[in-house]
Amino acid sequence: MFDIIGLGCSAVDYLGIVPHMPEIDTKMPIEDFTRQGGGVTATAMVAAARLGAKAAFIGAVGDDDLGDFTVRELEREGVDTSHVVRVPDASSQFSFIMVDKATGKRTILWTRSDILPLDPAALDRDFITSCKVLHIDRHEVPAAIQAAKWVHESDGIVAMDAGTYAPDVDDLLPLVDVLIASHAFATDFTGDPDPAGSARALLHDRRIAGVTCGDKGSWFATSAGDEFHVPAIVPPDPPGVVDTTGAGDVFHGAFSFGLAKGWAPRRCARFASAVASLKCTQLGGRAGIPTYSQAHHLLASASPDQ
Repeated sequence: MFDIIGLGCSAVDYLGIVPHMPEIDTKMPIEDFTRQGGGVTATAMVAAARLGAKAAFIGAVGDDDLGDFTVRELEREGVDTSHVVRVPDASSQFSFIMVDKATGKRTILWTRSDILPLDPAALDRDFITSCKVLHIDRHEVPAAIQAAKWVHESDGIVAMDAGTYAPDVDDLLPLVDVLIASHAFATDFTGDPDPAGSARALLHDRRIAGVTCGDKGSWFATSAGDEFHVPAIVPPDPPGVVDTTGAGDVFHGAFSFGLAKGWAPRRCARFASAVASLKCTQLGGRAGIPTYSQAHHLLASASPDQ
C-alpha cells in the first residue's frame, strides 16, 4: 500500500547561480553549480518520501546515463521506481537553470524528450490502486486519465499539479478531486486573473481547488464552502531565498502528503507552504526539501499571519 503514487514528468536539472541574468552576447562566471534530479511529479514524490510518506513514481525515461541518474536519485530518496519505463534509444529530459543571486528566481532552458507518451495499456491497475493519493501533472495525459479512473473506483484521491494550460487536459480535469493550479493556468482556463475568483471557478464539484502565486501565497476553495488564503512563509534568514526552482513541485508533494494523512485543506496548505519555503534555502529543486520535523519546527516558529 502506497500513500502516494506520482505519474508524470521527470528530468535532470543542471543549475547554476549567476550574479544577474545575462544580456545577449555576454559572459559571466557561475558562482555555484549542481546537478540534481528534477521534473514536476518526480520531485513531488521525493518531497513526499522525505517527509515520511511511502511514495512511488511512474514515468518514462531513456535508457541513457540521464535515465540512470533519474532512477538512482529517486531510489536514493526511497521512492519506488518499479514501474518506471526505460525507453530504448530515447533521450531523457534535462534542463539548464540559471538562478539569479539577488532574488533566487530562475530561468529554465529545457529539452523536450523524444520519449513517446506512456501507453495506458501498459499500466498496472493493481499497483496504481494501491495508493491513497494519485498525484499527476499535465504530462502523460492519456495514462493519467486511465489511472485516475482506476483510483476513483478504489475510493482514492486524484490530485493534480496544473502548471500550464493546454486543451489536451480538458478530458482529464473532470477526474481530478484536488486541483491546484499555477496562477497562469488558472487565469488561462477561467479567464479570471484574481486568484480567489479563479479558485472558486476551478472548484466545480471537486473537493479542493487552489491557485498558487509564489511569494504572494495561495488561494483555496473547498466543497465544504470554505475559502481561504495561505500566505507564503518566509524562509529562515540566513540563508533566506537562495533558489526558487522546484518550490511549486515541492508544495504539491507536501500537499498530497497531507491529503494521504487525512488532514483538512487548511492544514495541508499551510504545511505545504512551510515545506516549499525551506526548499528555497538551497540551490536546486531537491537539496533543500526538509524532513517532517524540520517543516513542523518552521511552522511552530512562523507568525500567525504567515
